Amino acid sequence: MKTIALIATCLLFSISSFSQTRVVKGKLTTFNKYPVQNVEVASKKAKSAVMTDSLGQFEIVCNEKDVIQIKAKVFQALNKKVGRDDDFVEGNLTSRDPPQNREIATGLGYITHEKLTFALAHMADENNDFCNYSDVFSLVKGKFPGVQVKQNSFGTEGIFVRGDKSIYGDNEAIYVVDGVRVADISFINPCEMATIDVLKDGGAALYGSQAANGVVVIETKGHRQMQ
Repeated sequence: MKTIALIATCLLFSISSFSQTRVVKGKLTTFNKYPVQNVEVASKKAKSAVMTDSLGQFEIVCNEKDVIQIKAKVFQALNKKVGRDDDFVEGNLTSRDPPQNREIATGLGYITHEKLTFALAHMADENNDFCNYSDVFSLVKGKFPGVQVKQNSFGTEGIFVRGDKSIYGDNEAIYVVDGVRVADISFINPCEMATIDVLKDGGAALYGSQAANGVVVIETKGHRQMQ
């Protein structure tokens, strides 16, 4: 009887332990957008470990309440708590002592050189400081040396990529927000912005002849989350 009781106790303990573990899915990015692959992801309590795939995604066994530990050589370590009802976690990795480690990240296969170059060229900052600016025009002044912010023909602030004079008459840049052309961007809160770019010449050609004086392209965080 004692043997049977002992077996039953062990069986119940095993079932209980098994019921407390579950699979949690997740995704890791850098620059708030680009997937990071070959990164080690471990669950502290369940003691499981996996690597992210080419899409930055992973599936890992966790306890009911656990901590997911994320480690990569050139990125800052990141821990994500997993609650009882959490079945998906996301994390954005920031590099240590950039820009040197950004280049090393491509060599280790975390992110492709093409994606890194594109991210750096398009202001998709790892942890942008957009909230430090009072308005979008102050942000442009701080982020894009050589681009002018001054009064336009309507008496309000505008952005001028090509200076005071242009053969195209009105030389204010055009504005594109979340893929839609708008007449004014003063209403945009910098904290709501995910990325901003100022295009001219070949980069602006995509927007037609009206973009001859440059284009200010903004993507908001709300729009990005819908993609």
